[in-house]
Amino acid sequence: MSGGFPVVTRCRCRAGIGSFRPDKRHGRSSHLQAPMRDRRLTEQRNPRSRRIDELDPLGIVDLVNAEDRMVAEAVGEERQAIAKALELAEQAFRAGGRLIYVGAGTSGRLGVLDAAEMPPTYGTDPEMVRGVIAGGYDALVRAREGAEDLPADGAAAVDEIEVGPRDFVLGIATSGTTPYVHGALARARELGARTGFLLCTYPPPELIEAHDVVIAPLVGPEVITGSTRMKAGTATKLVLNTITTGAMVRLGKVYGNLMVDLQVTCEKLQDRGERILQELLGLPPPDAEALLESAGGHVKTALVMGKLGIGAEEARARLEAAGGVVSLVVGELSA
Repeated sequence: MSGGFPVVTRCRCRAGIGSFRPDKRHGRSSHLQAPMRDRRLTEQRNPRSRRIDELDPLGIVDLVNAEDRMVAEAVGEERQAIAKALELAEQAFRAGGRLIYVGAGTSGRLGVLDAAEMPPTYGTDPEMVRGVIAGGYDALVRAREGAEDLPADGAAAVDEIEVGPRDFVLGIATSGTTPYVHGALARARELGARTGFLLCTYPPPELIEAHDVVIAPLVGPEVITGSTRMKAGTATKLVLNTITTGAMVRLGKVYGNLMVDLQVTCEKLQDRGERILQELLGLPPPDAEALLESAGGHVKTALVMGKLGIGAEEARARLEAAGGVVSLVVGELSA
């Protein structure tokens, strides 16, 4: 048990495309001919790409693509752990807390990216999902890999954004060893936050015991040894997509599979919002445009207005009373 939640049983990747098989007994691939001293799966040498430097362009593309096809299966093996993280994020949001990603290098950049996509996609407050990256936002565009070496810096970053008991902090370190991330999570636990860890190597027992959830998609050694921006980075993006998308669905940010909680801020979103209203309300384009404008560019409000024949103020009040869930105000979406 950790933080009041049971530790999720670990899942392991089945044999994927190619010949990679995690070896449960030895914590390494059974097909690695000569294991490197570093036991982390992300640092092992991939036997299928040993001669990549001799391939022509199409051969390189085919090899990388074959390796990438392993990623979705490895992520699928962690479905229970990902669902647990989704629940923790939802609980944090419903309690007025935040989902906070902490990472360094590629892991940190992917966390910041996922957080940045929430406001335009789901109309969330920018503080609701936060991304913290070692080295600060400058590290998004210029690598500052040495910024990850001090646990105290991670702890200080957590203090700076005032992490508390209502928050869920998910550390991302595909190697599992980044000091900045471990320092941040240790401090977050001290402050009462729930914590999780996302990595792409075998999680040690102490890591599983320390956190409310540990997600470990075992994508196998990279095509270029240690280049975790490749398969590990792809797996990370898939996991983060699923956590935030699922949490937003659970919070009523969609109606059916339509993105109804978006706020029009550009021509693309204006067009999408109008098309949603045309489809759901059967309106011609000019009427959908006018309705959206009268709703202040908020699709969800416009939808309630059009369904119930009420004004914007009343529509907002009814949505607020229903916790923002459209179906509770206008009924379920028909097939």
